[in-house]
Amino acid sequence: MSKLLIVESPAKAKTIKKYLGKDFNVVASVGHVRDLYKTRLSVDVKNNFKPTYSIIKGKEDIVKDLKKRAKESEKVYLATDPDREGEAISWHLANILKLNPEDENRVTFNEITEYGIKNGMINPRKIDMDLVNAQQARRILDRLVGYKLSPFVAQKIRRGLSAGRVQSVAVKIIVDREKQIRNFKPEEYWSIDAKFSPKGLTKTFNASFYGIDNEKVEISNEKQADDILSSIETDKFYIKNVKKSKRNISPPPPFITSTLQQDASRKLGFQAKRTMKVAQELYEGMEIEALGALGLITYMRTDSLRISNEAIKSARNYIKDVYGSKYVPAKERIFKSKKNAQDAHEAIRPTIPELSPDRVKSSLSSDQYKLYTLIWSRFIASQMSKSVQDTTKADVTDGKYVFKASGYTVSFDGFTALYQEGKDEKEKTAKALPAIENDMKANLKNIEKNQHFTLPPQRYTEASLIKTLEEDGIGRPSTYATVISTIISKGYITRDKKRLIPSELGEVSSDLIEKCFPKIVNVKFTAKMEQGLDIIEDGNMQWETLIDTFYTDFAATLKKAKEDTKDLKITLKEDQTDIICEKCGKQMVIKTGRYGRFIACPGYPECDNVKKLVSKTGVKCPECSREILERKTKKGRIFYGCEGFPDCRFASWDKPTNQTCPQCGGMLFEKKGKAPKLYCKNEDCKYTKVIDENDE
Repeated sequence: MSKLLIVESPAKAKTIKKYLGKDFNVVASVGHVRDLYKTRLSVDVKNNFKPTYSIIKGKEDIVKDLKKRAKESEKVYLATDPDREGEAISWHLANILKLNPEDENRVTFNEITEYGIKNGMINPRKIDMDLVNAQQARRILDRLVGYKLSPFVAQKIRRGLSAGRVQSVAVKIIVDREKQIRNFKPEEYWSIDAKFSPKGLTKTFNASFYGIDNEKVEISNEKQADDILSSIETDKFYIKNVKKSKRNISPPPPFITSTLQQDASRKLGFQAKRTMKVAQELYEGMEIEALGALGLITYMRTDSLRISNEAIKSARNYIKDVYGSKYVPAKERIFKSKKNAQDAHEAIRPTIPELSPDRVKSSLSSDQYKLYTLIWSRFIASQMSKSVQDTTKADVTDGKYVFKASGYTVSFDGFTALYQEGKDEKEKTAKALPAIENDMKANLKNIEKNQHFTLPPQRYTEASLIKTLEEDGIGRPSTYATVISTIISKGYITRDKKRLIPSELGEVSSDLIEKCFPKIVNVKFTAKMEQGLDIIEDGNMQWETLIDTFYTDFAATLKKAKEDTKDLKITLKEDQTDIICEKCGKQMVIKTGRYGRFIACPGYPECDNVKKLVSKTGVKCPECSREILERKTKKGRIFYGCEGFPDCRFASWDKPTNQTCPQCGGMLFEKKGKAPKLYCKNEDCKYTKVIDENDE
């Protein structure tokens, strides 16, 4: 009889099979096989919150096959992902397959390599029920909130709406930022910028007005700026207080889940969901030319900065061989994880540090290559020497008015030879100053005043939202991709040029939840619940205790909210149309039914007039001049077609615009992608123009 090893993914099963050989039968559960019933609460709130699980619809044949294989096997090993979710899947499988709960049959692989798999197989253990209970608690919390809160929100606003424990907080964070922007009142201020050259040198440098007699002065209006300009004696400037120093810049640590999502967003334009999908593929493994099946990165759901000694040594050897000894720091670089880190796995790193992206490029898809390059570069850079900058600061003064200048040069690039961390916003970089010394005369070449206004806070991007969620202790990094995709797909948030903007629906629903259920969207309260899940995982609290503490208050709040809002019905402006009902004369509205959105008369049931909802583009068909409509295929893919169909067969996957081609006068279409562009479909023209995100 052979041994059976169950993993989650068919791709992972294929990679692992290579290393375990003929004595093992490796099969995949294809994710979860058992969960709470989809169509009912499945949590007995009167019986200590006992959950009722069932086989997930569509997984019956997989379960049947697993049972058959388990019965025929000498031993069954459960090798699902090494986290709370994976532990829970193993527990569900053990229950379904009727395995001995005391059996040491749980194995985990931090990396899908020969070393990682063999090391995991020699250390089997029992299923960790503390991990399972932490996952059960999260699942039950989310089910209670979702099944109790969603109907309340849907009844008050629109059918089909959902509300979630973490997603509601994420929406509120974005809504609050939008309100800050809307209520922001810009304040005027002025700057005075000058250009100087040291006497005897042709090179110039920039300096900004600081103050008078070494006291900082804020310039709040143009008259104040003019008074300063008129008083400056242009031929009396000297360089003073020159300070030269060295600045050492340490490399950032290797990626954890949240920082990987942030940097992939900034540098690659990947949405969090896309990042995690590709990272999963790199972890599970694929056929690598000349190497065979291999997982390229360690487990990608982690909050730990710990790195194995073997990986550090491999990285240092690689750096020495490729970059030279001066790029290898004297001591191995160790990074400390945050206090609340679970530290179950290493940081995200390449499984074989010597395996550079160029060596595996031919075996990877474009997305896999880009993400592997990012992960590999960050890890190798984390073990490289510091970057060293020679900095110079100086004052330029006529004895009364003081200007400040600063700059730097890179004396040793260090880790920046390989990697530089992405930023949310463009930052000004200081240029190098010329060779200046104290008491050198400075010739004023140019001086000008500039008006400015304070700016509102920036809207969130996926990267900055993930950073905020992590800093506030909301959810877990492994859930961020799902949370963001959910609030966008539900229409609470829209994405515009990478910025996350709340819709009217998002603002109204967030305000309603905040008014009626303040704790649900309270950042500190939600973070405290996360801490409670961590305490359960550590074995220091029963999961039922956490649920009971939450639900007692939640149930009372829900009852009061229903009483206080029994006559409330919110109508959204975005649900109103300019269509007049031809039967009764009322202004028709957009409603949501079982099969999607449609137009209906608000006079129902007295008037039951309904119409099909169509999305107009405001663009005329180039073939018949009728309106082009946004339509969907049966699978939900958006395309654009003429309202005159079937008489007019015009259709396009790319969005038509009202802009005309400057070369041939034809219609321009918008093609989405990492670099969106306008292009002309005329085969003889081939005009294209990249869309600048900064264009209004």
